[in-house]
Amino acid sequence: MDTDAPVAPGSRVVIAGASGLIGSALARSLTADGYEVRRLVRRAPRSADEVRWDPDAQQVDAAGLEGCAALVNLAGAGVASRRWTDAYKETIRRSRVLGTQVLAEAVASLDTPPSVFVAGSAIGFYGDTGDRVVDESAPAGTGFLPSVCVEWEAAAKPAADAGVRTVFARTGLVVARGGGAWGPLFPLFKAGVGGRMGDGRQYWSFISLHDEVAALRHLMETPSLSGPFNLTAPNPRTNGEITAAMGRVLRRPTLFPVPAAALRLALGGVSSDVLGSTRAVPTRLLESGFEFTHPDIEAAIRAAETD
Repeated sequence: MDTDAPVAPGSRVVIAGASGLIGSALARSLTADGYEVRRLVRRAPRSADEVRWDPDAQQVDAAGLEGCAALVNLAGAGVASRRWTDAYKETIRRSRVLGTQVLAEAVASLDTPPSVFVAGSAIGFYGDTGDRVVDESAPAGTGFLPSVCVEWEAAAKPAADAGVRTVFARTGLVVARGGGAWGPLFPLFKAGVGGRMGDGRQYWSFISLHDEVAALRHLMETPSLSGPFNLTAPNPRTNGEITAAMGRVLRRPTLFPVPAAALRLALGGVSSDVLGSTRAVPTRLLESGFEFTHPDIEAAIRAAETD
């Protein structure tokens, strides 16, 4: 087993979650640079670049993974797409834990495993940290999202135990118009009805979609890297600062603050993501030599405007 083989253009990369905001952007980037991309799908494959899997049933076509240099798992039910009922919280947990588990076990069973397994995770790992700065050395927080992230990362253990380089991409809030937690903000601010959320003092650790894709590729293509990496810009900003930046870039007023009580009523558990404060910094990513194209919030917003 050559799990130290380089991952470079011409290699095959399999992506779970390739239809999502980040996965589709990653697939486009890799394809443009000459990678052979295969996508995991939950239906019958319609082309040679699709591989069937069913994470709920713990099934994946392992033969479709043979020969891949890298496996990237970005699959998971949307955290911000629905109100957090108890049933949906279980959907969030299962979609991440079971998906990672079945892929890690499949990787471990291959005669020729990939060089790297990039396992999606999130800065929700740290929970609400207030204005305390946290990097990858910080322990897990408490509450629903930290517990999900701990299980999510633990589910990759079979791949690591099999000697496959395993990386955890702890992603922050991705600044993009096309989806994710940030997507709904753009039309609101463009309509002139955007404003800070709650008291606006909570930190949002953001990253542009461009830098998210570049960081995933950096983790995938750099043979020495393993373990957790925060995929966030170097300078987290408060919701109030981000609100002001949105107004400046979009040239709109930001006069309509949303009270915390109203957010809790409207969003349920999701409000903890909006009102909670996680001041995460990408220490290990920077130490590995990664350079951000959009290190500050205004640059990230402008990039999203032109995507």
